[in-house]
This record gives sequence, C-alpha cells and structure tokens, in this order.
Amino acid sequence: MDAIVWLLLPLFTAAGSALLAFYIMESRTEVLLAKEREALIEAKARIASHERELDSQLKATEEEARRKSFDDFLGDIRVEERHYMRESKSLFLNRKSMVLQERLYFRNIPLSNWVEHELTVEEGSDLNNLLRAASVFSAKKLSVESSPVAGRFLPN
Repeated sequence: MDAIVWLLLPLFTAAGSALLAFYIMESRTEVLLAKEREALIEAKARIASHERELDSQLKATEEEARRKSFDDFLGDIRVEERHYMRESKSLFLNRKSMVLQERLYFRNIPLSNWVEHELTVEEGSDLNNLLRAASVFSAKKLSVESSPVAGRFLPN
C-alpha cells in the first residue's frame, strides 16, 4: 500500500499542479480578454464620435454650399426698367403721366412679362423718388430678409 501511495502521490501532485496552472492561465486570459474588450469599446466610441463630428461637418458644408448657391442664384436675377412720359390732352384737362415698365430677368432669360405702371406726375415732383416708390421689383420689396420663407434659408 505504501508503494501505491508513493506511486500515486506524484501523479496527484502533477494533476493538482496542472489544474492550478490551468486556472491561473484561464484567469490571465480572461483579464487580457477584458482589457481587449475595453480597448475595443473605447475605439468604437471614438469612431462613433468621429462619425457624428463628420456628419455635422458634412451638414454644415452642405448648408454653406446651399446658401452660397442660393446667393449666386439671387445674384443672377436682375430687373430691367424703362419709362417714358405720356401726355393725355382732353378738352379741359391736360394730364401728364409717367409710364414705368419693369421686367424680371434670370441672366438673360426673361422671367416675367413687362409690368406696366402709370404714375401721375405733379408739377415739381421728384421723378426718381416716384420711380423707386412705384417699382414692383425694387430691392426693398425683393429683399431676402423680408421674405416669409427667409427663415428656411438664413441661419439662426
């Protein structure tokens, strides 16, 4: 019996040492795996934040390009004006009027027909102010800031 114990004792010791080495190595691999998972989560978070930043930069760039193209489009719109004096003589009334004609153009393409206004001219009145006040396509009336859709195109 002593011989069997002396033969089995090294086997039990070797098996115990192997089991102990197995559990130690298992715990070390779990620690390394946890560190790798932590690094992976950190990298994914950095990538996600970088993606969000790129998306916001892309949207800002698109907005800027849209705004610039809209400004360029508005820069290509112009108004052509012409005016002449008309006198209508009747039996008792001699009436002087100025006819103002305006047309809206995009580059060289007419966007509207001639819009005609007949303005009665009084003695001593300023014709330039009368022209500016009667214009349909004046800069004041066409300004982007006064437009009801301006909020869609201008930044807050």
